Amino acid sequence: MGRYSIKDLEQLSGIKAHTIRIWEKRHQIIVPSRTTTNIRFYSDEDLKKIINVSLLNNNGIKISRIADMSATELNEKVLAISEDQTDASIPIDQLVVAMVDMDEESFEKILNNLILRFGFEGTFTEIVYPFLEKIGLLWQTEQITPAQEHFVSNLIRQKVIVAIDGLPLPPRTSRKVLLFLPESELHELGLLFYHYLTRKTGYRSFYFGQCLPHIDLVQSVAIHTPALMVTCITTTPLVPFPEYVSLLKSDFLNIPILLSGYQVRSNKELITGNLHPFSQPDEFKFLISDDGVGLKPISFV
Repeated sequence: MGRYSIKDLEQLSGIKAHTIRIWEKRHQIIVPSRTTTNIRFYSDEDLKKIINVSLLNNNGIKISRIADMSATELNEKVLAISEDQTDASIPIDQLVVAMVDMDEESFEKILNNLILRFGFEGTFTEIVYPFLEKIGLLWQTEQITPAQEHFVSNLIRQKVIVAIDGLPLPPRTSRKVLLFLPESELHELGLLFYHYLTRKTGYRSFYFGQCLPHIDLVQSVAIHTPALMVTCITTTPLVPFPEYVSLLKSDFLNIPILLSGYQVRSNKELITGNLHPFSQPDEFKFLISDDGVGLKPISFV
């Protein structure tokens, strides 16, 4: 059972904490539990309800009307709006609810319908990636359980692997891109998607996945001589982050390295020289394009 702060509800629902408190007081939309030290917290059911309330309220239904709805009526209204609207925030919220319930059937149904409608790349870029960003902070602060994280990660990972497997292998003469995660880094969903985009673009991508020791990275680069390297750094590396990026710069001086992830966003001032930060799939696609920096020679001053 999840245990959420009001800030967690704010992040996942888009409703300000101040507004949630007003709704609690005036309309008893949800009633928080309290610890022995009188600190309020919320359950999975509270989170699901506030997400549904947010959806209805954002679609023009007054909070006083929502407060009078039964649970059945609330769910029916949400379903009706979900079927009629194309707003990306709606399936994102539905994925959050399926994650909280660890409902594989619902999660699969939502993703499959989106892929049929928007294609794999469009679904991942417009829905899945923002969904992962939305819950990313909860992963960092351990506000969702390991079971919920593993549930979500493995279902999405399966979709990405199937999509990659459906792409043709580029010829050996294609430019080479090496994708890796540093030692201790387990969050590979973003990197897997960049592997998909790289191969779809026509580059010969070499995917080394999770927890690659630096000495093995050095050896792999020597073997494959890539034109570009890509990594995502979400958790704290085994060595301090400033030392790690310095190591990347010094050991691979003449190779552009694209970096994303929580640690990169938090330490952008350290990303210099042959290192290039990015945070969104569209940025990545630009960087590996002919107009970007990814596969173009870099001049060093």
